[in-house]
Amino acid sequence: MPIKIQNDLPARAVLEKENIFIMDEDRALTQDIRPLQILILNLMPIKQDTELQLLRALSNTPLQVDVSFLNLTNHVSKNTASSHLNKFYQVFADVRNQKFDGMIITGAPVEQMEFEEVDYWGELTEIMEWTKTHVTSTVHICWGAQAGLYYHYGIQKHLMDHKLSGIYRHTITDRKIPLIRSFDDEFFAPHSRYTTVDRMDVLNCKDLILCAESEEAGVYLLLSTDGRKVFVMGHPEYDRMTLNDEYQRDVRKGINPEIPVNYYRNNDPSTFPLLRWRSHANLLYTNWLNYYVYQETPYEWINHQ
Repeated sequence: MPIKIQNDLPARAVLEKENIFIMDEDRALTQDIRPLQILILNLMPIKQDTELQLLRALSNTPLQVDVSFLNLTNHVSKNTASSHLNKFYQVFADVRNQKFDGMIITGAPVEQMEFEEVDYWGELTEIMEWTKTHVTSTVHICWGAQAGLYYHYGIQKHLMDHKLSGIYRHTITDRKIPLIRSFDDEFFAPHSRYTTVDRMDVLNCKDLILCAESEEAGVYLLLSTDGRKVFVMGHPEYDRMTLNDEYQRDVRKGINPEIPVNYYRNNDPSTFPLLRWRSHANLLYTNWLNYYVYQETPYEWINHQ
């Protein structure tokens, strides 16, 4: 699909090299079509990396998508230049009176803290409440999924005895759900986290559907019964080298991390990682955009303020 992004967003050059169809603002204005309005709340520290990963993940559908980025006002980013944030990001006050077809709330490296201890928890909960009336469907990723499950359903996260890091095998639990239409019986997905949610807490929640899980990594993909909230416990958007970069960073810090599971050939960090999760990652986002955003949003939704 054509992704409409700002003309000078740094991710554009990389996407063009990868032959991903993007559309600048000037060309988009000449087309008589209403693109899907997708808002991304980017909580990750290195925001340019996450921008690129998510734009790539949203690029495999014939639908036209207009992506906007959101930043929190109650948190100062230490790893992204303020000039980048000021130029390409909005804050909640800028968008609170608008409606969006879809939204993505990313993960964040704060999972070992209690939710209420996170300095932007109050603003995040305000945004999550706002999505109930202003967004057709919202995807929550990793810590964002745990935060959403806690806020919307009271499901607690639990600290594991070691970091879950690697590429894990998953199985489908409910094939009737359009979100996983055309998925294989087994598929791979990356995980990188210290916390998890209890499977029984999920199954005991009548408003949630368990769509996919892993014997090793646990609950992976959840959907609210009304289709308006999606929770992804892993990181399907990750690039080939993302887990490697995280692992090498922890090595440099002297943390002595475990080698990411099923990631390097022969479990050797000196080898080039094998990419084997992108097709299902793309399919997940394509299904979400089609069945839970495009098919559910009224054509005039954006004009109804």
